[in-house]
Amino acid sequence: MKLILFEDAVAFCDRTQSHLLHHPAEHNLLLGIQSALLRGSGAFPTPPDLLVVESAGEIQAVGTRTPPYNFVLSKVQNLGALDLIADYFYHASTSLSGINSFVREAQAFAHVWQTVTGQSSTLKMHLRIHQLTQVHSQADVQGHFRIATKRDRKQLLQWSEAFSLETFGDLEADIERILDLQIKRQDLYVWCDRKIVSMVAGRLSQPGGGRIGPVYTPPECRQRGYATACVSAVSQMLLDRGAQRCCLFTDITNPTSNHIYQTIGYKPVCDWHDYRFA
Repeated sequence: MKLILFEDAVAFCDRTQSHLLHHPAEHNLLLGIQSALLRGSGAFPTPPDLLVVESAGEIQAVGTRTPPYNFVLSKVQNLGALDLIADYFYHASTSLSGINSFVREAQAFAHVWQTVTGQSSTLKMHLRIHQLTQVHSQADVQGHFRIATKRDRKQLLQWSEAFSLETFGDLEADIERILDLQIKRQDLYVWCDRKIVSMVAGRLSQPGGGRIGPVYTPPECRQRGYATACVSAVSQMLLDRGAQRCCLFTDITNPTSNHIYQTIGYKPVCDWHDYRFA
């Protein structure tokens, strides 16, 4: 086996996209990152790590790291590929903060990483990937959805920070930059009922697919169906624009959100682990 590093995003996508599309829902995050790389325009301020492990010309693993975020790993054919990946990051000039991948792959890489570096790992989040191919029902909720604008920025920044704290326990890096990029690219939507009451990010992010998330409703506006209505509307919009599927991640410890998305038409595909390294 050999590890191949790519400096050119187009070459990386050309080599890996068809492989990832064998499991498009499972690989929706990697495909979404590829889409952002190809769109350019400041999606990632730091040059990403783009790598492939091959054996006899066959792809064994695909991985991407966009600092300061965790390494994202595809399905792995031969777990021996993880030794090559761990060795690369061990000798890289920047540290590796964690691994996001399928349960099997994430657990295996965390073990290899501890063997190589001595760093222990903590399961930060247990997530589940869902896929929708048809919206089952539009929620009968007062109000409407629209594209977020710069006039909404102050409120949406507060919500983005609240989402990060509530979901991850701390403020994610680059919240303001990401929010401004979402508004600029018209990837962020709000539900309005006299005022904005919920926000949903949604975008076409891969050949034949769309991605939903993050989704946030402030506590005082919850349990009124706003998020359900907004996710439903944005999902239908992406399908109308040509997506064959929409994908999103849920925290399996949150039964409310899991139930809401399933009523819209999202079905569980697989589980996903987010490990952070000490």
